[in-house]
Amino acid sequence: MSVRRRLTTATGAVLLTLTVAGCSGLGRTAVGPVTYETRGEKVVRVMSPPVKGCHRLPLGATRVENGTLIDLILYRTPHCRGEAPIYLPTNSADSIVPGTLPWRSYSLVH
Repeated sequence: MSVRRRLTTATGAVLLTLTVAGCSGLGRTAVGPVTYETRGEKVVRVMSPPVKGCHRLPLGATRVENGTLIDLILYRTPHCRGEAPIYLPTNSADSIVPGTLPWRSYSLVH
């Protein structure tokens, strides 16, 4: 085997190892789904959302189910701010009271 071929193989092995082991460098994700239902009864499932940041619910949500391993905070505004947010523990669900505003965003507790 030539030196160049060995070097190419070694470089490929290192890059593969870094790719597999370095996925967390892109940011941590919550393990599991966040599932929500819109006013039109459309069900949307987001698999393993990023832990950091504000996540919008563009259609608004009347029911949210937290199937992740991390707790959520639900907001009635699209920017994860505002009064009366709701804390939603892991493996639980919350529905809005009829006649109230839908949930418009959520963040993960980290």
